[in-house]
Amino acid sequence: MSSNTITPESTTDWPAPRAHGRIDATVQVPASKSLTNRYLLLAALADGPSRLRKPLRSRDSDLMIQALRVLGAGIEERRSHDGAGQDLLITPIDRTVARGALTVDCGLAGTVMRFVPPLAALLDATVFFDGDPAARVRPMAPVVTALKDLGLQVVDEDPGMLPFTLEATGVVAGGDLRVDSSGSSQFISAWLLVGAFFEHGLRIEHDGDSVPSLDHIHMTIATLREVGIRIDEPAPNQWLVHPGTVEAFDVAIERDLSNAGPFLAAALAAGGTVRVPDWPAETTQVGARWPEILTRMGATTSYEGGVLTVNGHGTIDGIELADASELAPTVAALAALAGSESRLTGIGHLRGHETDRLAALVTEIKALGGEAEELADGILIRRPVDRGGLFHSYEDHRMATAGAVIGLAVDGVRIEDIGTTAKTMPDFPGLWQELAATGGA
Repeated sequence: MSSNTITPESTTDWPAPRAHGRIDATVQVPASKSLTNRYLLLAALADGPSRLRKPLRSRDSDLMIQALRVLGAGIEERRSHDGAGQDLLITPIDRTVARGALTVDCGLAGTVMRFVPPLAALLDATVFFDGDPAARVRPMAPVVTALKDLGLQVVDEDPGMLPFTLEATGVVAGGDLRVDSSGSSQFISAWLLVGAFFEHGLRIEHDGDSVPSLDHIHMTIATLREVGIRIDEPAPNQWLVHPGTVEAFDVAIERDLSNAGPFLAAALAAGGTVRVPDWPAETTQVGARWPEILTRMGATTSYEGGVLTVNGHGTIDGIELADASELAPTVAALAALAGSESRLTGIGHLRGHETDRLAALVTEIKALGGEAEELADGILIRRPVDRGGLFHSYEDHRMATAGAVIGLAVDGVRIEDIGTTAKTMPDFPGLWQELAATGGA
């Protein structure tokens, strides 16, 4: 196990429901966290009020809302026009007003701790950033270093980590910026989101090994272009953000395709059928890969009328898969039930997420009788799990849902702190119980 892995301690254990027959479920998943938090930040910088229709409300999105309110944005809830949910109306920050001393709680939200400091650099304010204890071990050096390189004053107690204090004047010249984003694509997206507000725009160049999760950078660029920001890509791993203005917008947020993953995987884990409505025909979300991944692992999939349907047939095939990004924990859970070996690569950056996901997955799969090992940039799963036991979550929502997938097929799996799923999906335990119940008791 890597040296920065948090040692798990059991708190409240949740008996993962076992499906004793073929499941048959239709699951409404919440809105995308990645898109919700990007649109929230852009709305706080827009040239007028904006509306987000049925955005995600979870711990991560609430932390972003709270942070933007601290910085001066107005954010109000309004009933959706169809009466089936809540919208958010956002009044942008008045950046001509001096804000004084402020404190932002990042919790354990990567999009808050990486995206909000660059936005705060546009204000006349002194902003203190901190988060959960686990957030203090997540990589932040590329953000802090970039702030300093752009002429901002940063006081960091532990260099390159939370907590730190940013002293901003509201004026950033911009220009050229080299960022090592090999640990997370968020280190690029953070600067793409605000570069148009610098005096000379921003030319960003990745400086390091390969950039992980390029799908998330593509998402950021597409979102920015949608609201009127001009971005060029003059060469691989280079981005040029031109000075400009975010046009106020009214947008319906797509469903979260990554959070749909465990439910779709359930069709393979338990056998049966799972349908997810409102699946977008076109999307920049990495979860768009689910139909291809699940088909390769033995499912059949179909898409009709905006509904993605996955059918499992009682067997699960191992897979060789590169750069599965945030989908990897769910894929690993299925691989831990498969009849043949799986190799997941190109995911070394997952060591810097809510926990060291590679070490955590290997540890938990082995604890349930499987055989797995870490690779330099991934994991190898040689033998499936064969017994129940406590599956630790490490304060990581995707570890918790991975354990739930295994629990559908294996008796006696208990999940430590299932409440951590509230980070992006507050209703996960109830939805999962309902899904499992369709497979009989």
